[in-house]
Amino acid sequence: MPTTTTTIHPRTPNHPTASRTQWVEQRTALLAREKELTRLRDQIARERRALPWVPIEKSYVFDAPEGRRTLAELFDGRSQLVVQHFMFAPGWEAGCKSCSFMADHIDGTQPHLAQRDVTLLVVSRAPLADIERFRRRMGWQFKWVSSFGTDFNHDFGVSFTAEERASGAVDYNYTRQPFPLEEAPGLSAFYRGDDGQVFHTYSTYGRGVELMMGTYDFLDIAPKGRDEDDLGYTMEWLRHHDRYERTAVEKASTASCCARG
Repeated sequence: MPTTTTTIHPRTPNHPTASRTQWVEQRTALLAREKELTRLRDQIARERRALPWVPIEKSYVFDAPEGRRTLAELFDGRSQLVVQHFMFAPGWEAGCKSCSFMADHIDGTQPHLAQRDVTLLVVSRAPLADIERFRRRMGWQFKWVSSFGTDFNHDFGVSFTAEERASGAVDYNYTRQPFPLEEAPGLSAFYRGDDGQVFHTYSTYGRGVELMMGTYDFLDIAPKGRDEDDLGYTMEWLRHHDRYERTAVEKASTASCCARG
């Protein structure tokens, strides 16, 4: 990596600055590393698609706004289905704020996924009435169904019984580990054949669900990055999108507009 002359700018303490020529030299070196990452990501995607498929033998029926629907019917006539396992248990007042952050990115993808033969929807254990109430509050348009009364969430590793949690460890993200909550986040993919047979093709958990968090991709190229190192826990800053306080900049901008008015 080329050497940078460290010049501390008074408004960017403890961060080096450089000439444009020096910057381009280092940016080009970083580009080579980014290309390595892109090629590795493509390779992993091919390996992901090469995984064997598991036939779904159990019957799952969900509560949807239009009525009771089987897993096969959730494909909505397409051959591929992606499910966000959204943490929203019976009795909860609202859905998980991190899962809500993920879900905030869904609506804009829907017409594009439909063109690629993919249905994307959300599944939670909360009763449908609670789901619909929260969905309306958040202003989301995507389809969200309830798995209440089924084994779906448990079978796909995102819900845990009181007995499982009391034992000190649950099976989550393909390992046995302690987990403090009855619900966990995840994503699962399914394929439906022409004969109606449904197969489970992929699931990811933990940080794997970040693939839905496009906002993080923008933060990762912003000067301060995710800026979470000094927080009490990852994503501590996060709120439901209708619960953020206005920033000082937003307040000043509003005050300025009012003053001009």
